[in-house]
Amino acid sequence: MQDAKEEVRAKLAIEDVIGEYVQLKRAGRYWRGLSPFTNEKTPSFFVTPERDIWHDFSSNKGGDVFSFVMEVEGLDFRGALELLARKAGVDLSQYDERAPRDINKRKERILSMNNIALNYFQREMVKSQEASKYISDKRHLTRETVMEWGIGYAPEKSQLKQLLIEKKYTETEIRGAGLIGGRGGEMFRSRMMIPLRDGQGQTVGFTGRIIGDGEPKYLNTPATILYDKGRQVFGLNFAKNAIRAEDFTVLVEGNLDVISSHQAGIKNVVACAGTALTRDHLRALSRLSRNVRLCFDGDRAGVAATERAIVLSEPLELKLSVISFDMAKDPDELIQLGVNKWRTVIDKHVPAVEWVINQYAAREDLTTADGKKTLTSQALKLIRGLHDPVEIEFYLKQLSDLTGASLHILEQKMYSNVTEKKLPKIKREIKTPRREYSRRDEQYFLNQIFAITLKVARLRSILNNLRDEYLTETFAKLKYYLLDEKVEITSEMADKMAELEIIASQELSGNTEERILLLSNVLELEKLKLRSKFESLNTELATVLDSGDNERVEILNGAVNGLKRDLNLLEKTSSRDDFVGLFAVWDTRKESQE
Repeated sequence: MQDAKEEVRAKLAIEDVIGEYVQLKRAGRYWRGLSPFTNEKTPSFFVTPERDIWHDFSSNKGGDVFSFVMEVEGLDFRGALELLARKAGVDLSQYDERAPRDINKRKERILSMNNIALNYFQREMVKSQEASKYISDKRHLTRETVMEWGIGYAPEKSQLKQLLIEKKYTETEIRGAGLIGGRGGEMFRSRMMIPLRDGQGQTVGFTGRIIGDGEPKYLNTPATILYDKGRQVFGLNFAKNAIRAEDFTVLVEGNLDVISSHQAGIKNVVACAGTALTRDHLRALSRLSRNVRLCFDGDRAGVAATERAIVLSEPLELKLSVISFDMAKDPDELIQLGVNKWRTVIDKHVPAVEWVINQYAAREDLTTADGKKTLTSQALKLIRGLHDPVEIEFYLKQLSDLTGASLHILEQKMYSNVTEKKLPKIKREIKTPRREYSRRDEQYFLNQIFAITLKVARLRSILNNLRDEYLTETFAKLKYYLLDEKVEITSEMADKMAELEIIASQELSGNTEERILLLSNVLELEKLKLRSKFESLNTELATVLDSGDNERVEILNGAVNGLKRDLNLLEKTSSRDDFVGLFAVWDTRKESQE
């Protein structure tokens, strides 16, 4: 996609793109404005058009137009490229040999049909007294909210299909957009219509809420090439700035809960679009904040959903907490009782694992041995799935306080399902690491890496242009650690250091031996990290096999197999010839770019 990236860059002025997010003023050769990432009072955000870069001194972030969009929109590189390609009018499919040539055109046709549908539903809402009364009196939505969110109405005798046919769309295309059913009938009838938008605000589908009696209460657009309910986060396009500013997301169950909260001025609120929470939902939110507050029902289904969220969030290292209340059935109803009530319960969030354990405890009679047994069995299954040993110990102590059982007994029970028969079977299926690495090994590798990178002439310029603030901070901490032994090195710092060394190794062109030594040590660090995770997941898998939790077993199997592939790849890519070939490719690319 390098050619696509360069075409997009050539067609867009960086100051114009950033100017859509930041109010810029010319200052000589530069453009200057207030940082979109901090609450600064004095402008320290600079754009340099002649070099096609930006730098924010208040947050120590910088880069090109793609890195800016990734930061401000919470997107990965592919998402940023697609967004900017739309702005530039660049067809990305022409650069992807694997993609069907007409895929981009089909997406554009569906977007166009959805926009026509949105306008049609809004016109029908204005015509219908019943719909207008329901939206204003029953749902308490203002005219401004209705316009901002694009809320409309699909009448019982909807003529949307006919309208689209008149505009030269085929029935196959309309069905592909999810606007008619398999037999050709209208998908939405007698429903308040709410657009489903992607992160950039494009209408990718609809959800319809029945007005009056009927089932289902909510009806969503089926899966299309634009709409994937497992990835769609409702309201994210409206909420992302507030999420970034507040540094936490409130995740609710209903779309109308989201709209009511935004109308009330609390805008860091989103929902899953008509499906159970997925890792893709959480991954999208993690780009904006590591803190997620769940607002699910307190019934068994809500507890199960929270348990699932805990499992899904562990690899993403999110901080999950739970918002709960009993004075209303949902946030929408609570907001009608008073906005401050909603704001108060948001602030009184409880860590998710603690909340689930308390829900378990509320169901049992803890004055009996049977009640304590049931509680510990349920809670230990949850705690066993956590990755952080400090967190595990914390919740074991909490469980000990609730039941009176000692930590030793709880630890024994937590791993009691691991039988001698099961462990050898797992170890036969998966190769165990050849040897354990010690802390001394890690320090040796890091010292080797550090000594070589100090020789890189352009290291200072590399650091000044790093897009990752944490990476720069890591390098500084590592320097003090290795020279003065005052800063404790962490596995996360080691990971980030490895990223820095990949950059540095490309700058060591012409010095093959040092580059080989450098990358060899980087790969050894990576192996150390993967082997540690491998052993941890391997042990956890053995524990879960007897629990009957098939979903967790499937997740762990996938993770273990993925680590196995990664380890095998690293073992193969470790010879001198491999590195020489890799550097030859890097040098060729660099020369072609220059």
